[in-house]
Amino acid sequence: MDNKGSLTWVLACIPFPPLSRIVYTCRQEIYSRLINIMKEIEKAQIKLLSDRLDLIRRQMASMQLTSEVEKHAELEKEKATLEIEIARLKAERNKKLSKEAQKLVDMPFKRPITKKEQADLGKLKKSVRGLTIVHPMTALGREMELDVMTGFSKADF
Repeated sequence: MDNKGSLTWVLACIPFPPLSRIVYTCRQEIYSRLINIMKEIEKAQIKLLSDRLDLIRRQMASMQLTSEVEKHAELEKEKATLEIEIARLKAERNKKLSKEAQKLVDMPFKRPITKKEQADLGKLKKSVRGLTIVHPMTALGREMELDVMTGFSKADF
């Protein structure tokens, strides 16, 4: 009987990646998903605190200062603590940028790309070695909270 017809022979011929590589990829995927979940939680916390801060500001604006001094002082304290907490959460979120975003932020030179340069990006990329351009509407640009198309490079441009 010929072994070439058996299922084990067919499976032996298929090149599978090593098990350690599969496990590593799985761990990477789980880790990246956890980081994304943590980012979403921080984003939700910032939104809740910002909404609360807006509510307090509106209450303070409508409140008459002479009649409710104690309530106004209490709201002022809460406003200060909310502003501090929002600043802390935003700083924490900025520390947890993706690896690619962190790599770009760490580059020594960055500047907005002018409209004239945007018209001829090929020429600009050829003239500056290692230039990376990030558009604010891409996922990376939104993560980095860019307002304009920005170039990042190791050399001045």
